[in-house]
Amino acid sequence: MLPVLVFVCAWFVTTAGAITFDLTDGSKVEGEIILARPDGLQIRMDGNKYEKLEWSKFSQATLSELRKDNKLAPYVEPYIEVSLDEKIKKTEVAIKEVPRLDRPAKKSFFGAMFSSSVGIVCMLLIYAANIYAGYEIATIRAHSPAMVCGISAVAPIIGPVVFLCLPTKMPPSADEIAEEEQAAAPAAGETHSASYGAPASPHTSASEPEAASHHAPAASKAQTQSFKRGQFTFNRRFIETKFAGFFGMVRKDAEKDLSLIIKTARGEFLVTRIAEIGATDMKADVHSGDASQQVHIPFVEILEMQVKHRDA
Repeated sequence: MLPVLVFVCAWFVTTAGAITFDLTDGSKVEGEIILARPDGLQIRMDGNKYEKLEWSKFSQATLSELRKDNKLAPYVEPYIEVSLDEKIKKTEVAIKEVPRLDRPAKKSFFGAMFSSSVGIVCMLLIYAANIYAGYEIATIRAHSPAMVCGISAVAPIIGPVVFLCLPTKMPPSADEIAEEEQAAAPAAGETHSASYGAPASPHTSASEPEAASHHAPAASKAQTQSFKRGQFTFNRRFIETKFAGFFGMVRKDAEKDLSLIIKTARGEFLVTRIAEIGATDMKADVHSGDASQQVHIPFVEILEMQVKHRDA
């Protein structure tokens, strides 16, 4: 009886350790697991036959069953296909509600600006820029800076825009002055003739009319024309129009005794001739002492230009 009992026990152990493996090609293999490796599984089949099966040959159902064994799980996991639902569950991100700050109540533009220190500083800077713009416009348009800045302070933005739209106040030109003098000449002649018809004063001498006639040309020669920045815009067209007589090598009789003085931030220049002029600057022959040199003068540096008689 003992040999029969040993045979039955051995058969039972062998049968209990046998596992049926489903393969990907649809076949089935029954055997006992002997050794598990990263590249495959070695099993023992009936008749002491050993066979090595790669992990990729096992079906997904068999791999899922083998994964339940903690020793086989590390080898089986890479070969198990994860379903879409499982991927979603693994990669699902739990969105948690976070505390948020309350948005401030809506206000008007000026109300929002004056409700913070930064807004107040910005408004003050804009107000100061508005007054400075009024000063620059007054300089360009030849208006009173105090008047324009005052109106800009009372009526911001609108005041500077109004003065910017106004035409530039140009002083009377030399032709207009000459026309006014000619219009006033007949009235002066009538006054002179009336004085001859009146009785002569005992204190009046015959030499006084002659002296007056000698002093009149001297006064006209001593007259100086001044063109200041702010009242005039110094550019190429202005200089070519007002000082055309200073471009030639030889000046006419009426202009040969006139001198051109240019005042700049660097100093004062006595110009004898304008040698070359461009869009933003000019080159002039300047008389300094007993020598003469050519000086480059940008228009932006010119503060004042004067034309005077050399005897003035």
